[in-house]
Amino acid sequence: MKKIIFFDGGIETQNYFSFQLAHSLKAMGHEICFFNLKKPLRDERLFFRFLEPGNTVLLCFNYHGFSGEYFFIDDDNGHFIWDDLKIPVYNIVVDHPYYYHVFLDDDIPSIYTHISIDRNHEAYMKRFFPEIRRGPFIPLAGTRFPGAAVKGLGGPDYDCFDTEEPEPPALKPLEKRSMDVSFIGNYTIPVTFDKYINRLGDEYARFYWGIIDDMLAHPSRTLEEVAEEHILLELPDTDEAGLKSVMPNLIFIDNYVRFTERERAIRAIAESGTKVHLFGGGWVNFPCDRPENLVIGNPLDSAECLEVLTDSKISLNVMPWFKDGAHDRIFSTMLNGAVSLTDSSVYLDEILRDGEDCLKYDLSAMDRLPEIVSLALSRPDELQETADRGRLKAEQGHTWGQRAVTLHELIEND
Repeated sequence: MKKIIFFDGGIETQNYFSFQLAHSLKAMGHEICFFNLKKPLRDERLFFRFLEPGNTVLLCFNYHGFSGEYFFIDDDNGHFIWDDLKIPVYNIVVDHPYYYHVFLDDDIPSIYTHISIDRNHEAYMKRFFPEIRRGPFIPLAGTRFPGAAVKGLGGPDYDCFDTEEPEPPALKPLEKRSMDVSFIGNYTIPVTFDKYINRLGDEYARFYWGIIDDMLAHPSRTLEEVAEEHILLELPDTDEAGLKSVMPNLIFIDNYVRFTERERAIRAIAESGTKVHLFGGGWVNFPCDRPENLVIGNPLDSAECLEVLTDSKISLNVMPWFKDGAHDRIFSTMLNGAVSLTDSSVYLDEILRDGEDCLKYDLSAMDRLPEIVSLALSRPDELQETADRGRLKAEQGHTWGQRAVTLHELIEND
């Protein structure tokens, strides 16, 4: 069994995903080491004691460990220590690759595997970064509250999990849950991104607005698909290198569109008369004609988000423009006994059935969203059956434990 290095001290959600994976991989027999990115001097000595040449790998999220952390770079030769020690790196990227050209174009470890959580992201990597080794498509997964319990990470901790995970609390039936509709996620008012849209003058602004309007009118299309079409209309001689160089410069469009759709979905439900419980940052700035139907809570950590799901009947999800993947909110909702109400993707259409194990809505028909919610809430028995089938579906195939099996096979057989 390989020894596996994980990181703590980075993005909280990614830390939490790491804890869930590490717990399952430890149960399979792997030795686990957590290195705290915020306390490198404290952890360095024990970290090197853990390493075993030829039998250690790094499993990380979003380029942690080779995205500028000075303590992983050899002062003498400028190499990553992963290269000097021949440690394979498996990087699960939970955002679109165009957010990370700066790393992909610059320098990545020599024994590197890029793992995508959306098949469109995988196709993007194959097209624009064919030289980079890709692993299997591994969608995000869900967690049952309270998730794997971490006893403490005082230095690289080889025994940070209880041997036996405690039995999770019994799930409340929907009729005893206090929240009809909840939404977990942050909000940024879309006008925040106007400064990027308008920064280069009217001609560029018209070009950017054309892409935005096209995406909002055709929400099943990816940014790269729509952007390429508009770029080639303006500059038909643009080659692959030119297209590749433009994509990272359009990230603000991705953000503008995703927050616009998030805004539309919440407003449609709240202004129809149904209360929506919001958990995340930025919601105090949310414009709504029926603010009395917005119940604004505080930003929560991952475990607290799961607890919210155990007290929700319906949990709304608006996909972050993953058009051939999933989001962990969907599966965590199902695992915690609530009904996931989500827009769909190619992948989600393959695995989930509207009205059977989830509820789906169409971004291009947002006016129907209030009807979907009110009808579901008016039929509590059917809603409970949907929740029960959804929980079973998620338990059978969409936990971090099941994703750990895929990663175990990849790491051991690579």
